Amino acid sequence: MSVTPVERPGSGDTVAGFLAAASIFASLIGVAYRPLRVIPFAILLALIASAMSARNGRLGALAASVGAACFVLGLALAVVTSHPLW
Repeated sequence: MSVTPVERPGSGDTVAGFLAAASIFASLIGVAYRPLRVIPFAILLALIASAMSARNGRLGALAASVGAACFVLGLALAVVTSHPLW
């Protein structure tokens, strides 16, 4: 009888998940507050999280996608409502 060992996520995957979650949170905050000041750093966090995770690159990719969508939405809302971009 052969048993495959259970692969536990390493510390890099755990940190990458936290970075991706922080990136999504920062992107959503950036929509309401100064999009050019917050969202580029959130996208940078998402790219770092995507590069760190060997197993789950999808969460980092999702965070980068959310950041890009929030960037466009935040800039559009800031222009329409005459709020400062930075």
